[in-house]
Amino acid sequence: MAVCEIPSVLLGSSSGAVKMPVIGMGSAPDFTCKADTKEAIVEAIRNGYRHFDTAAAYGSEAALGEAIKEALELGLVPSRQHLFVTSKLWCTNNHPHLVLPALQNSLRSLQLEYLDLYLIHWPISAKPGKFGFPIEVEDVVPLDLKGVWSAMEECQKLGLTRAIGVSNFSVKKLDDLLSLAAIPPAVNQVEMNLAWQQKKLLDYCKSKGIVITAFSPLRKGASKGPNEAMESDVVKEIAQERGKSSAQVCLRWLYEQGVTFVPKSYNKERMTQNLQIFDWSLTADDHKKISQIKQQRLIQGPTKPQLPDLYDD
Repeated sequence: MAVCEIPSVLLGSSSGAVKMPVIGMGSAPDFTCKADTKEAIVEAIRNGYRHFDTAAAYGSEAALGEAIKEALELGLVPSRQHLFVTSKLWCTNNHPHLVLPALQNSLRSLQLEYLDLYLIHWPISAKPGKFGFPIEVEDVVPLDLKGVWSAMEECQKLGLTRAIGVSNFSVKKLDDLLSLAAIPPAVNQVEMNLAWQQKKLLDYCKSKGIVITAFSPLRKGASKGPNEAMESDVVKEIAQERGKSSAQVCLRWLYEQGVTFVPKSYNKERMTQNLQIFDWSLTADDHKKISQIKQQRLIQGPTKPQLPDLYDD
């Protein structure tokens, strides 16, 4: 089967010229190692996906590891080097002395010798111990950002990850990090979609050479109400005019913003459709209409109750 050629972006020079495919496959949130996760990932590799996003908190590391092992045995990819794997450091391990052990544990779960990208999952530190979600606010403790980032830098120097970055960092928190980092973050993975366009953060990251990866790029995960991206009348109209799906319009818009994205779909047809966004374009009028979509954040954070200053800029 012919597979789609997926464009890549080059991560920061301090990451040793690491290429990251623009589109990846997300695997959150499962919280258990499900058989369908492994099967879906193998199918995704068969269809051309080479970038896979997981996290210690998702419960999908082991399934991803098994899928990669099977894909290599089947000859779907020539070697591990042809895949890009991202995982993340959970809040209970956001302590300088726990960063390296947490990464080593993720590598064991994934059955890999190294990651391509390791991210601080949230700019929050919680009391060490058993994973729990959401995190109770009384379990939140001060984050030693300098110490944690120094430990992340050491992981890269040891060759356990090719690049390091963050997730859910605001402009202010990125400023704080850049003021103390010897190796700047290569990536900031954040919620971004047509109904949460993050223009200020996007402009800032571009100015600093930080690549944005969009999670929830299709606005999935809302427990109530309509999907303000996929079900937007504007998106439906553009999709009809272009002969595309609403999801393809959403992903194409992200691609034209110069960001990367990790949609999650275990449906074979939708997985294939999500790759078919590189041979057409949105018009200036499309972009103008999309810019007028009502904006509202979907993901509020990992704590209960929510921390009011989590996204302070």
